Amino acid sequence: MDYFLGYDLGSSSIKVSLIEAATGKTVSSFISPAVEMEISSPQNGWAEQDPEVWWLNAILATQGVLKGFKVDPHAIKAIGIAYQMHGLVLVDSNRNLLRPSIIWCDSRAVEIGQDAYRQLGEKYCMNRLLNSPGNFTASKLKWVKENEPSVYARIHKMMLPGDYLAMRMTDHINTTASGLSEGMLWDYESGNVPDELLEYYGIDKSLIPEVVPTFAEQGKLTEKAAGFLGLKPGTPITYRAGDQPNNAFSLKVLNPGEIAATAGTSGVIYGIVDKPTADVLSRVNTFIHVNDTASDHRYGVLLCVNGTGILNSWLRKTLSVNGNMLSYQEMNDLAESAPIGSDGLSVLPFGNGAERMLENQNLNASFQGLNLNRHTNAHLCRAVQEGIVFSIAYGFEILNSIKIKAKTIRAGQANMFLSDVFCETFCNITGATIELVNTDGAQGAARGAGVGLGYFKTVEEAFDGLAVLKKYVPDPAKKDEYFKAYENWKKVLNKQLLN
Repeated sequence: MDYFLGYDLGSSSIKVSLIEAATGKTVSSFISPAVEMEISSPQNGWAEQDPEVWWLNAILATQGVLKGFKVDPHAIKAIGIAYQMHGLVLVDSNRNLLRPSIIWCDSRAVEIGQDAYRQLGEKYCMNRLLNSPGNFTASKLKWVKENEPSVYARIHKMMLPGDYLAMRMTDHINTTASGLSEGMLWDYESGNVPDELLEYYGIDKSLIPEVVPTFAEQGKLTEKAAGFLGLKPGTPITYRAGDQPNNAFSLKVLNPGEIAATAGTSGVIYGIVDKPTADVLSRVNTFIHVNDTASDHRYGVLLCVNGTGILNSWLRKTLSVNGNMLSYQEMNDLAESAPIGSDGLSVLPFGNGAERMLENQNLNASFQGLNLNRHTNAHLCRAVQEGIVFSIAYGFEILNSIKIKAKTIRAGQANMFLSDVFCETFCNITGATIELVNTDGAQGAARGAGVGLGYFKTVEEAFDGLAVLKKYVPDPAKKDEYFKAYENWKKVLNKQLLN
């Protein structure tokens, strides 16, 4: 029996899944660490993680998978990697880290990207980058050049988080066009790195890794890495993608009009189009999708709300008593006991860095309309979930303005999508049917490994075993209640935006 191994490098944990090639069945999964990985914030608006911690937890999660299912390492034919997008990892010529990774929710480079947009002009940015340089990886690298020149002088290569994990496994440094596009390091007109942006930033083009295909052999496990992981030396990595393109792939969201969603640390809507699509304000962002080809182009338009599951996690910790925390299911049950609209309590979930959807404003999270005589923990739990959904719905209005509309949205049955309140609010506000599917990012990465290896004759074969577990459809009888709550929430948001 043959197997594929998938890694999902998130900002909270590393998940590893082992799937049976012939059936697509997941035979073992493991998450490390058991509690969320730390995000360091040395200054307000900064967010960093130590890539060595990623590697350590990748080792532990792999060992956990192998303990959960006895498999001959020779039977694991290929590895796929999914990873948190937009991060910056820097190494010297000996492949040693030069500083912590500046991760996706870090806001320090906002002004750098905004200045670049003004200087390079809307025409160049929208036609060549499909986005403002914004707070993306290229701008973060420029920040290092300006503020840490001694670090910049020692850089051999810059990488995305998944590139770093692959380097630790194979000793090769490379990346993908899809990955570079998410960092504003891809010129859609030339089909290469963006010379004009790099020249403007004064960034040496040699710092960008070699570009390899998303589905292809990208390196093989070294003996040293295989020893740490408990795998066979020479096992190839045959797939790599950012977490949101990979999530869409894992949900079989591959063609124009199809839409994927996630609601982990951040909340994301990711819609597929076949023509370059841009929002001139860069509130939503366009990247190369995993199945893009020269003859059949595929792009993913991404809406991101940074403060999603992280807000729910904060509330869980805040409601704890003497270290005893409610389970997420208990919080979901509390939320269900409160009325739609949370009795006038509105929550803005924007407490995890600058929000691109709000033109890179950082409003922070806030609770509005809290009545000390009426509101209980149940109202808090529901208001948090509603606030997250309303934020995503607000972003949907932007997507609608560039002709991306949703009839059906697919998501994994995980994180916030485990809550009936969250799902019901989501489908009633967007008007879309929500399909929850038996998959996750690590499983998607494992399937991608099979495609990259050439094991499957068609991409369709890679999705054997994929099934819709549950559907939520809009309830016309509750529509008015949900929209009344949403309109009240938008009034609160608009007031904050004017301040």
